[in-house]
Amino acid sequence: MQRRNVLIGQSGGPTAVINASLAAVVKQARRSKKVDRVYGMRFGVEGLLKGHLVDLTELPPERLTRLARTPSSALGSSRHKLSDDELPQVLEQLRRWNVAYLFMIGGNDTMETIHRVEQHCAEEHFPIHGIGIPKTVDNDLFGTDHTPGYPSAARYVALSALQGGRLACDMQRVDQYLILQTVGRDAGWLPAAAAAARKREGDAPHLIYVPEAPMHRDTFLQEATNCIDRNGWVSIVCGEGVIWDDGTPVSASSTSDRFSNIEYGAMAGTGAALHLHRLLAEYTGFRGEFQIPESLPMCAADRVSELDRKEAAACGREAVRLALAGASGLMVGMARRPGAYAVEYTTVPLQEVARRTKPMPNEYLADHRRDVSPEFLAYVRPLIGELPEHESLHDL
Repeated sequence: MQRRNVLIGQSGGPTAVINASLAAVVKQARRSKKVDRVYGMRFGVEGLLKGHLVDLTELPPERLTRLARTPSSALGSSRHKLSDDELPQVLEQLRRWNVAYLFMIGGNDTMETIHRVEQHCAEEHFPIHGIGIPKTVDNDLFGTDHTPGYPSAARYVALSALQGGRLACDMQRVDQYLILQTVGRDAGWLPAAAAAARKREGDAPHLIYVPEAPMHRDTFLQEATNCIDRNGWVSIVCGEGVIWDDGTPVSASSTSDRFSNIEYGAMAGTGAALHLHRLLAEYTGFRGEFQIPESLPMCAADRVSELDRKEAAACGREAVRLALAGASGLMVGMARRPGAYAVEYTTVPLQEVARRTKPMPNEYLADHRRDVSPEFLAYVRPLIGELPEHESLHDL
């Protein structure tokens, strides 16, 4: 039996657990008699185009163990969109490195890349086994209950809302409002996760705005001031992609990346949180704060959900199992079982993931659409894990 090689890459935004998937692929592939070498792309398809690969085959066990607990993308990431003219160059490199098994860890755009490469190789009679490993903090990948990376980022958001809310409550005589903006593009899964911070009536956050529920300026100002009148302060969480009811972004401007994904500005007055901050300041005359952590939820190793790390590794192992069994053109997915939290690993066609996204369903939003439903809290709490219990003296 001719032994052939594995190639793995990482694309798009990182997560706190993406390297757990990478380490699992390396470990699992090295056990197979079908595999000779395990190579990694340096900076995704950009490295592949240049033949810049690193050999991971002999990486010592202790380094793999540390790798699995290291945040961000250890191989280096890329947002390069492959052109049709570059596909023959990719094929040339795959032939050169004797690659039979191709894995990429990423989101929708990454799945599209694997799909196109796999199709081109088949057309040129150099079949490969291409399997996608899910990753995104946005949690908007179609065909999976959730994505590795989301639980840890959701935990980051919930802890930020919990701890920032504690500060805002205690500082209410100085600053009457706090606005926390999350990443997540035009999906509301991350801002919604802030609701898990609440333990009792009146806890932060008081208002949650997600892109799936358009905002009205006057209604926003009234909702916020009502909370200030009632509590003495207000904690607000918004997704970076929130929109007004006329369809325009709340952020003052936005641009697009090479995959035509909207990039919402956070500098030069363009962040949604900063824009809402200015509206409230002008309307109320109060002081307030805004917080825009940007990419920090993607690489916060100190706030990792251990469940997330475990599932990220399991997705990597499942991808190798599928490829070695002859499967191709698939992404590993997770399906939640009924009852106590557990998942089973499934597959989704790459072309389906590349073409579709998964917004928050209406049943996960409260009726007034400025908060989440109990169904969403039941969905997200097992992913986040237990949060710390803090003490308040404001009831004395």
